Amino acid sequence: MANSLALVGLLLLLSLSGGAASAQTPPTPAELSAYRGLHAAAARGSDEDIRRLAQAGADLNTRDDNGRTPLHVAAFQGHGAAARTLIAAGADPALLDNQRYDAVTIAAVRDDVPTLKALLSAGASAKLVTSVYDGTALIAAAHLGHDGIVRELIRAGAPLDHVNNLGWTALIEAVVLGDGGPRHTETVRALLEASADATIRDRNGATPLQLAQARGYSGMVSLLREAAAR
Repeated sequence: MANSLALVGLLLLLSLSGGAASAQTPPTPAELSAYRGLHAAAARGSDEDIRRLAQAGADLNTRDDNGRTPLHVAAFQGHGAAARTLIAAGADPALLDNQRYDAVTIAAVRDDVPTLKALLSAGASAKLVTSVYDGTALIAAAHLGHDGIVRELIRAGAPLDHVNNLGWTALIEAVVLGDGGPRHTETVRALLEASADATIRDRNGATPLQLAQARGYSGMVSLLREAAAR
């Protein structure tokens, strides 16, 4: 009973807070207007200014007060071409901001497939451990039902069975933090097609199938039963 109550409390907290997604802190309008140098160029998505400043020796990994680099800002603003230019000039795509998010996870939470593709094609990794939950971009995207992002991350080699500090994989998060609707169901499908391990249990010993059954998510239940039968 204590474990069940603890899980209910955790789910309520994550539901109210938006979970991993709410911890991201995009630049405010005031911050955007106050930016100078590379941060300003990234916020505008100006490839030309980024190249000019990089050639002049500007610090490509300089940080604002929230630990955001120009690359983080480009990701938050959806400027994929600028992100690619920054990485090509030498910006480090593995750096985390003060909330422990990298540019890939920022794009994943924003459901921004073009920016994600730009980052990955420029050499950013889909394998980093990010956020206060010690998760991954894949877990964050699965939580939100961003099925297109999930498929891109899988193609980029994201770890399918990483377990975060809540005891959840991407597959479990798609169930317990999802709504059972089409996008979360497609997320489950994508993970299973990629051979995510559906036998990994949560801290209460429940499998993804049992969790989906308890919530009445019939589409997910069918997919998980098919996977178990293979």
